[in-house]
Amino acid sequence: MTAKRSAGLLLFRQPGTTDDAPATRPVEVLLGHMGGPLWERRDAGAWSIPKGEYGPEETPRDAARREFTEEIGLPPPEGPYLPLGEVRMIGGKLVTIWAVRADLDPALAVPGTFTMEWPPKSGRTAEFPELDRVEWFAPPVARTKLVVSQIPFLERLLEVLETS
Repeated sequence: MTAKRSAGLLLFRQPGTTDDAPATRPVEVLLGHMGGPLWERRDAGAWSIPKGEYGPEETPRDAARREFTEEIGLPPPEGPYLPLGEVRMIGGKLVTIWAVRADLDPALAVPGTFTMEWPPKSGRTAEFPELDRVEWFAPPVARTKLVVSQIPFLERLLEVLETS
């Protein structure tokens, strides 16, 4: 059996940065708070990089761009895309992430939705947003918000930015 695979985009920005001037503030990353009743009262460890599953008919990068649109409701930013590699999640899923510099207004996000039985064993289904909030965070705060298994992507981004 082949492990499930997901791909996504980690947007980053450096406010005050222009081509002619260095950053006046540290980098920030865009994260989404996972939607649905299982996550609504959680904050620490309940935020994610916009990502989703894909099959063998799609390239990881194409999937990352498609999933960004599905989860955020906006077109993915254009590159350059910085590969942050892969991480195997606790459940065995293999996740591939790219970072891309972009400045997106979270208020413009229109997240996609999913349907699940709620309350459990009720026989009723309800629709929920995939992400119920989208916000920019500085790395120290992002580390506390992110699902633990996704923190390596944040660390890799910071390493790439320090060496470039």
